Amino acid sequence: MEELKDIRRPSKEEQTTAIASYNALSATLEELKVKNPEIEIEETQDKIKIPLKALRLLATILKAMGEGKPISIVPMATEMTTQSAAEFLGCSRPHLVKLLEKGKIPFTKIGKHRRVKFEDVANYKEAMKEQQEALLKKMMKLDEESGLYDS
Repeated sequence: MEELKDIRRPSKEEQTTAIASYNALSATLEELKVKNPEIEIEETQDKIKIPLKALRLLATILKAMGEGKPISIVPMATEMTTQSAAEFLGCSRPHLVKLLEKGKIPFTKIGKHRRVKFEDVANYKEAMKEQQEALLKKMMKLDEESGLYDS
């Protein structure tokens, strides 16, 4: 997936613009009552109908950009190669293939090639993150109980 390789933090100028745009857009969204509001591009006077859901997503993107977070949009049903999925997870492709073969992440086979849905890979990554956090908390609790933090 090319998009995942080109993710960069927004510049300071982009952050400033995004914050201002987010503030204006979020205030406007609270007043909107229609499902497909019409917006106008000032420079061209073009009017475009945009689904309210898309405008809310744009507000979320602007907020994250304003906070300096890198942004990438990937449709949930997008299929990935095993190499792209491994890069997203931060592991090797052979390790990912083992996870697939163990049934940890669902996949389909097209000929000899495996394909995984981005949504499934993202869900696995989130589950692993939650599991790691739980284990860290357990370790910290055990350390506290054994007196390692006492001075």
